[in-house]
Amino acid sequence: MDPAEFTRDSPGKLLLIPERVHAFVPNPLPSELKLNSETVKILSEADRSLGHLHGVAQSLPNPKLVVRLFLRREAELSSRIEGTYATQRDLVLFELHRPAKPEKSDVREVANYVVALERGLARLNDIPICLRLIRELHSRLLRGVRGATSRPGEFRTIQNFIGQGGQPISRARYVPPPASEVSKCLDAFERSLHEETSLPPLVQLAMIHYQFEAIHPFEDGNGRIGRLLLPLLLCEKKLLPHPLLHLSAFFERHRQDYYDQLLRVSQAGDWESWIQFFLRAVCEQAKEASERSRALLDLRQKFQEKIRAKRASALAAQLVDYLFTSPALTVPLATEILKVAYPSANQTVQRLVRAGILSEISGHKRNRVWLASGILQMLSPMQINPRSKKSTAP
Repeated sequence: MDPAEFTRDSPGKLLLIPERVHAFVPNPLPSELKLNSETVKILSEADRSLGHLHGVAQSLPNPKLVVRLFLRREAELSSRIEGTYATQRDLVLFELHRPAKPEKSDVREVANYVVALERGLARLNDIPICLRLIRELHSRLLRGVRGATSRPGEFRTIQNFIGQGGQPISRARYVPPPASEVSKCLDAFERSLHEETSLPPLVQLAMIHYQFEAIHPFEDGNGRIGRLLLPLLLCEKKLLPHPLLHLSAFFERHRQDYYDQLLRVSQAGDWESWIQFFLRAVCEQAKEASERSRALLDLRQKFQEKIRAKRASALAAQLVDYLFTSPALTVPLATEILKVAYPSANQTVQRLVRAGILSEISGHKRNRVWLASGILQMLSPMQINPRSKKSTAP
């Protein structure tokens, strides 16, 4: 990290640390910020896109039908930014069996992200977003995976840095505050989460995300926790009734720009460029979430029509709805979901197979696994035409 790249407008200070490099200590977030006309224009578009998604979310007959699918997709893409790769198929099959040693080691890390995010949403009923909750989420995120030896749930007491793997701190792209400054930075960060400010809510969220990443308070997992906080903050601040907006898809598509924009704030106080980038992410992902929600509900209606055409029982409709929360199942699981005996559950599964909704993927005669691949396909990247408002998922 070159001190010469930090200008007088940098929102913090550089400290020389024992490793004989400089570390950056961010100032507390400002409560006011003058926005230029371009940022105001993008903010207006982001507010409209988010407002439209809010309406879509309120119109959902059962939010659970899409929320958990969205959480899994966010977990996949946020983890991918950090170099962890697991597909939606990998994830739902892991959740189905929870093997001690999954075939793909990365899948447990992604599954932990889903659990941590669900934990955070549930905890919002009890406590506001605060340092205590953030530690809880971090502990859950790193449970039993890489990073489990990096003091899960505890703020760091050592120096960390961002750079290429295997390179020394002297070659770091960014060096966050020394451990002795972390507590002070976090106290200011926690105050900024709920203090009254004249800043528009989405601008405040952009700045909060920057601040968390600038502090980098944990030894590991900072990027994922920072992104995980965004849907929680959107719900806590009543910007959305359900966690349907996830920005990791945009950040992953523009990964280098994401890193560069965050660094430019630290180096030169370039809030405008970062906020514009963040707001564009909100615009794009809110539009995509609206289209994806409609597409999933249309698919559910199509499935229900297939069932009615087959004159299937109400049990089949109930099982279809379950598949939109978890697209993989076994017959024993179906007995639990439907609260019926094994023969009845097996008969219901077979009806969904005949309707083309489920397919058997294990190839076994016993302990067979059924997958609703059509639902998983709806989580693929979507191409949205903003004029026609139609979307496609390959």
